[in-house]
Amino acid sequence: MKYIKLLLLVTFAIILAACGAAPTATETAPIPTVIADDTIISEGRLEPVHFTELALNANGLISEVLKSEGETVVAGDVIARLESSEAQTLEAAQAKAVQELTSSYQEVRDAQFKLDNFDVPSDFAGMNPSEAVKATLTKLDKARADFEPYKDINDRNLELTDAQKRGNEVVTGTAKIFKKALDDAWAKYRKAIQWLELESASQNANSGLILAQRDYDALQDPTFSEDTAGTRAALANAEVRAPFPGMITNLNLKVGEFAASGQPVVTIADTSNWVVKTTDLTEIDVVNIKEGQPVTVKFDALPNVEFKGNVLSIGENFTENQGDVVYEVTILLTDKDAAMRWGMTAVVTFE
Repeated sequence: MKYIKLLLLVTFAIILAACGAAPTATETAPIPTVIADDTIISEGRLEPVHFTELALNANGLISEVLKSEGETVVAGDVIARLESSEAQTLEAAQAKAVQELTSSYQEVRDAQFKLDNFDVPSDFAGMNPSEAVKATLTKLDKARADFEPYKDINDRNLELTDAQKRGNEVVTGTAKIFKKALDDAWAKYRKAIQWLELESASQNANSGLILAQRDYDALQDPTFSEDTAGTRAALANAEVRAPFPGMITNLNLKVGEFAASGQPVVTIADTSNWVVKTTDLTEIDVVNIKEGQPVTVKFDALPNVEFKGNVLSIGENFTENQGDVVYEVTILLTDKDAAMRWGMTAVVTFE
């Protein structure tokens, strides 16, 4: 019996020892650190660095088309001519500009002569014409208010007896004083208005001279600079001229066809440099873009070539693209290729 109890105690001790034994440690591999990829990638389209659409400034029939699509032009080149009673050539516009400039100089001289010979009243000393008008108007308003109670005095006198009329002599005398003051106020106000009109005529003549000189200079500009191209196009509207050097990428003019003013008919592009404009850069990404930031560009049509560039500008306004707020970023390419064509799709990686 004792033997059985001893055996049970030993067995129980072994069980307790087994239950309390520490588990064997297992080795685990370390978890690698994941580095987030903050590269920004966007889609875009290729454009010339500078382009413009030209429209006619008069209605008429196309009489000449001197250039063709794909042809290069320099500033001032005539692309097409128009037949219209409303339009004039550059030579006709230049001749008219000479006449208008001469007339403008004469108008300035005449207006200044009248202003210089205007007899400015001593009451206007220290004032300019505008100040004189304001001051005399104030006095005129006061004189009108002072005379208001007496303006019908003569009509009322007709209904009075002789005795009553003699009693109103003081009132009548006062009315005459206020009437004279009112007449004097009107005279000075008209004088101030006359002075202001003369000064205004002089200012208008000088403004006209400035415009006439601008038109003359634009039409006579031998370099056909882009700064004066708009004025030339408006005045010499029988011709379509290139405003800057470039290539004609679209030409919608044919001899004998009627052309309406205001409709774009020619597109000229400066393809000496190219830009890519993004189409899907969201508000989340655009805040991490900076002007001058380097980028790499790949075109779908040129998959084996990588082009370099820099951020030229970041759009201030937004558009919506499939529910996202997107901003246009313009990249100026430092590399170019003869195979580049306007409108090619691109993938832009911001470095």
